[in-house]
Amino acid sequence: MTLFDRFGEAVDAAVAGLVAEGTLPSDTALPVLTLEPPRDPEHGDLASNAAMALAKAARANPRVLAVRLAGALARHEGIESAEVAGPGFINLRLARGVWEAELRAILLAGADYGRGAPAAETLPVNVEYVSANPTGPMHMGHCRGAVVGDALASLLAFAGHKVTREYYVNDAGGQVDVLARSVHLRYREALGEDVGMIPERLYPGDYLVPVGQGLAAEFGARFVGAGEGEWLALFRTRAVAAMMDMIRADLALLGIHHDLFSSEAAVQASGAVDAAEADLRARGLVYDGTLPPPKGEVPEDYEATVLPLFRSTAFGDDVDRPIRKSDGSRTYFGIDMAYHAMKAGRSSALVNIWGADHTGTVKRIEAAVEALTRGQVRLDVRLVQMVRLFRAGEPVKMSKRSGNFVTLADVVREVGKDVVRFIMLTKRSDSQLDFDFAKVVEASRDNPVFYVQYAHARACSARRKAAGMALPAPDFALLDADELGLVKLAAQWPRVVAMAADAREPHRVAFFLHDLASAFHTLWNRGNDDATKRLVMPEDAALTAARLGLAEAIAGVIRTGLAVMGVEAAEEMR
Repeated sequence: MTLFDRFGEAVDAAVAGLVAEGTLPSDTALPVLTLEPPRDPEHGDLASNAAMALAKAARANPRVLAVRLAGALARHEGIESAEVAGPGFINLRLARGVWEAELRAILLAGADYGRGAPAAETLPVNVEYVSANPTGPMHMGHCRGAVVGDALASLLAFAGHKVTREYYVNDAGGQVDVLARSVHLRYREALGEDVGMIPERLYPGDYLVPVGQGLAAEFGARFVGAGEGEWLALFRTRAVAAMMDMIRADLALLGIHHDLFSSEAAVQASGAVDAAEADLRARGLVYDGTLPPPKGEVPEDYEATVLPLFRSTAFGDDVDRPIRKSDGSRTYFGIDMAYHAMKAGRSSALVNIWGADHTGTVKRIEAAVEALTRGQVRLDVRLVQMVRLFRAGEPVKMSKRSGNFVTLADVVREVGKDVVRFIMLTKRSDSQLDFDFAKVVEASRDNPVFYVQYAHARACSARRKAAGMALPAPDFALLDADELGLVKLAAQWPRVVAMAADAREPHRVAFFLHDLASAFHTLWNRGNDDATKRLVMPEDAALTAARLGLAEAIAGVIRTGLAVMGVEAAEEMR
């Protein structure tokens, strides 16, 4: 139970007292009561909206109700004072002993501080991320979604959920046929044919050369003059397998490993699309109808076609969606709908990490999941905006179609996995992010990954500096108000974990770590102006022990938070 949970129970008990005395009706439907740190620490340690949330049910002035609640809360042994502010906020100041006890709890729990209790659901949360078309190596356009998805999966696991990390392989459709044809060209090249310039309709990258060479070594000239029908399926299978091996290797450089790789071709072959269509049709959610004509000038030869349509407007979409084309083949939405039904059957909740270019498809897939699961499985789609690359302020251009693009592997090898992962989480995923190769390796406070890792390294250096001292057990009563303020900030970590996991927003971890590191640097820098404020005081072993205990606790929270982000905590800055 977190500190916020404990004092939340104190607020609940005070509210229960109002019910017992008749101030609140016994059948009052209690709203959600918040207990959180106030924006201004000068107002106290915790603030509650209980009085304002209950005022209507009590038919009382919220400030009058707040006074009653504050009086009850002030009697709690861990609460030093309870004050009423504004229209009815209740500001609580906790006793010093509460913070000393929390500091001991942080040290005792170590890497488990903030870890959530195992979730009650029996099925895992499914996080599907990356899912890049298997047509080439990972490039920086894929990087942000990969990091966001992986960090979110780790965050959910730390919060107590079972998690399945999934990659959806788009191994059916036109793009993998183009890949197969591109590999066939490289296969002929490997056998000595001068293929000249790669046609625009094919993938030009040199990464396909080894694939062609491997096929040439295996099959010789067997497929050089053969018709496409003889080799397309084989080359498609081999090419996709080779690309997926490459993609797995690229992701491994970022420390990313998926639990499950699902195949689009396998979804189509499974009959899942037909099953989803039959289920929805039986419930009146699929019908045969026509779509509205295209917006703008309608072509003269336009003719409305009767198609099987999913009634997505019943779930908030702006138009019903076809699940088959006029030739009877399945639409991508129809296949995607069936895939999500399969995921939902083995998951307690679904999370999709998609690029911002998928914005237009979010509503329809949310509608499909709600319909297919009868509202029993939550789907969250988190959109990830593009990353703009710079070198010393100059834009870096990339084009996958031309074959000239910045690969994820090259970037990781240049600046390191930890830098890439941390920077990708320094903004909300739905806002654009700039990645400057020069700035992300700067040793300055303007570089967030350096700033946070430096805080951890500083705490480690203090422990090394005191290695020769005979230190007693730490007495945290020796810490001053500023030092206790750092404990108060660190104590928010369990709350950050729970809220970030529920909101599906791993960037909140990076924000919190930056704030905690900043506060620690401020505390550290006091010693530059006043030697008595340094963490290590050779002439005062008791005070040193207390301050080192604080530093160890802060380092532990930073280390745990970085681990959730998939970033290592540096013990020394080189």
